[in-house]
Amino acid sequence: MKLSVPDHSPLQSRDFIYGVATSAFQIEGASDRRLPCIWDTFCAQPGAISDGTDGHIACDHYHRWEQDLELIASLNVDAYRFSVSWPRVMKEDGSPNRSGLDFYLQLLDGLAARNIKAFLTLYHWDLPQYLQDRGGWLKRETAFKFRDYADMISRAFGDRVYSYATLNEPFCSAYLGYEKGFHAPGISDLASGRSAAHHLLLAHGLALEVLNQNSPGSFNGLVLNMSPTYPLSASAEDRHAAVLANDMLFNWYAQPVLAGTYPAAALAHLPAQAQPPIAPGDMEIIARPMDYLGLNYYTRSVYRADPDRGFTESPPTGVPLTDMGWEICPQALTDLLVDLNDRYVLPPVFITENGAAMLDRKINNRINDIDRLHYYQGHLHAVHDAILQGVDIRGYFAWSLLDNFEWTLGHEKRFGITYVDYTTQERTLKASGHAFAEFINKRI
Repeated sequence: MKLSVPDHSPLQSRDFIYGVATSAFQIEGASDRRLPCIWDTFCAQPGAISDGTDGHIACDHYHRWEQDLELIASLNVDAYRFSVSWPRVMKEDGSPNRSGLDFYLQLLDGLAARNIKAFLTLYHWDLPQYLQDRGGWLKRETAFKFRDYADMISRAFGDRVYSYATLNEPFCSAYLGYEKGFHAPGISDLASGRSAAHHLLLAHGLALEVLNQNSPGSFNGLVLNMSPTYPLSASAEDRHAAVLANDMLFNWYAQPVLAGTYPAAALAHLPAQAQPPIAPGDMEIIARPMDYLGLNYYTRSVYRADPDRGFTESPPTGVPLTDMGWEICPQALTDLLVDLNDRYVLPPVFITENGAAMLDRKINNRINDIDRLHYYQGHLHAVHDAILQGVDIRGYFAWSLLDNFEWTLGHEKRFGITYVDYTTQERTLKASGHAFAEFINKRI
């Protein structure tokens, strides 16, 4: 099977950016060459990771970066999206860790030598543990520490970075990490989740200011994950539940940065003790204009009314699923993009993550992941359809370059277009990777 889009699609243009994406904690390893982060601490808790693995080695990218750059170049991509490990590049006293900076500088120079644009994410969930010991994202001070980190990085990297993202998926950091406790640091408290979310958004706005000062030539923005919400039935109650879920979970992050306010219905739904800790001037900082919005999409969500909490997610039934148990629904990506474009004045959009975990089998040194290929095919068409409906989409990044450490699921789930043998660290390009490279190479 090959990947294709309709004839004369904007996705066939050489100006449309294609890339692959990773994150530091999920691939780098070499934990002995950096300070501990909250995911190191979380992984050490019994039962926290389903297969008992951790990020100490992961894909050993720290030692195999040159091999991985050659792999990236072989895919014909225009760009590589990756994150910097905050505890690898900055010491506890705020001074730079030279060896950590040098690792990323050689990576950036290697990308430039191969004419691959660097899309760099400053924060992909790996908060230094020493900051968590002081309260982490529950403390307003952490937002200013992040600003200092962004300042140091953007000064050190100069003009090597094509695009900066301040945060990746603050929903996951705040909601999963501080409100539900499913992710590091494992706090389960409504008020903590909303406080962490506000301080993350404040950190974004503060960092964006220094990025624009230090790196005015780069494309500077934010990456949000969103799962568009649908009602389980046509009843007024279920429709209201879906709207409330969208505001509580996803517009809670999009509306502050794009419109300068939290959703009114979500604020009204929260008890007094869980209201965001907004200080004078915060919303203006959070809503600073961005050069782009990154959007990560994997699946949609379906909700029904709940008399106690307002909404409850209904698990998918009778629909195609990924190995994560997530519904495969490309149309929801089009719906999401068009809805956002109707609701807000959007900057240019990049699909910064899209992909699927599938039950890959390596047979005769080949991985024929046709199910993943079908997933990509459907979602590329969904992006095409959204562009035709007026959404300014500039690029698409496949998640992920490599099978990697999949957070609480360890090594059990494989999202990569490259198969990783975690015993030998051998990389094997899957059928989806070959098809992706061929598709990109055929652009007009």
